[in-house]
Amino acid sequence: MDLQSLRYFVAVAEELHFGRAAHRLHMTQPPLSRAIQRLETEVGALLFTRSPAGVALTPVGAVLLDEARGLLEHADRLRARVGAAAGVATVTVGILGDGTDPGVSGLAAAYRRRHPGIDIRVRDTDLTDPTCGLRAGLVDVALTRAPFDRTALTVRTLRADPVGAVLRADDPLAGRDGLRLAELDGRRWFRFPPGTDPAWQSYWHGGSPREGPVVRAVQECLQAVLWNGTVGLMPLGHDLPAQLAVVPLADMAPSRVVVAWNEGDTNPLIRSLVEIATAVYRR
Repeated sequence: MDLQSLRYFVAVAEELHFGRAAHRLHMTQPPLSRAIQRLETEVGALLFTRSPAGVALTPVGAVLLDEARGLLEHADRLRARVGAAAGVATVTVGILGDGTDPGVSGLAAAYRRRHPGIDIRVRDTDLTDPTCGLRAGLVDVALTRAPFDRTALTVRTLRADPVGAVLRADDPLAGRDGLRLAELDGRRWFRFPPGTDPAWQSYWHGGSPREGPVVRAVQECLQAVLWNGTVGLMPLGHDLPAQLAVVPLADMAPSRVVVAWNEGDTNPLIRSLVEIATAVYRR
C-alpha cells in the first residue's frame, strides 16, 4: 500500500465523511471513494461501514488508522530531512483540526504572492497534539489554538474566538441563549487520549476532569455528541449539522488562534510567514 492511499484513508477516518475528506484533500469524492475501495481490496477487508447514518471505522480500519498515522509521520520527517540536506527551499506548515478557517486561505494567498518560488507543505493534524508536530520536527511552523506547553516555543496570538457548548439539538439546554460551565457538571464530555498536553486538555474540559468517550479529530467530537449525547466545547462560528447546536458559554475564556514556531529559529521564511499571518488575521 502506498503513502498516498494511506493519506486518503486517514482523511476519511478522521472526517468520517467522504465529502468532507475530499474537500480537505482538494479533490472530488468519486476518485477518493475508488482509492478507498482499492485499499480495502489490497487489505482484504472492509475499512469502513457505510450507511445512511454515515461512515464508521471497522475494527480493521481502527487498527490501520493507528499504524497509518505512524507511517505518515515517519514519512513526513524523512522528507523534511532529505529536503533540508538537498538545500530545497521548503516550509512545512502544521494546521490543527480545521483547515477551512478563512484566515488560512488568506494567509496562503498572501504568502504565495510574496514567496512564489517556495515549496509549501501542509500537515493536517488531529487534536491530540496542539503543536501540530512542531516539537517532533514534523513542521516548521504551526497554525493552531492555545493553550499548550510553550517550553522552547515562540507563540503569537492571531485571533480570539468565543467558545460554546456543543449539544444535540434535542438537548434541553440547546435552546438557551447562553450557559455557564457549572450547568454542564455531571454530564459526559468528549475527552482526549492520555498523554495529551495537560494545558490543552484542561482548557477544552472546562478546567475540570471529565468522563466520556475519547476523541482525536473534530468530526469524532461531533459524532460523540450526536451518537452518545455527550457535551464538549468548540469555537463559535462553525457550521454544524442540523442535529447539533452550540450555545455560548459566558464564563469560558476565548479560544486563541495562534502561530507557533521553535524558539530561536531565525529562518527568514518562517519569520515572513508569521508577519503575514499577523497582518491577515487582523483584517
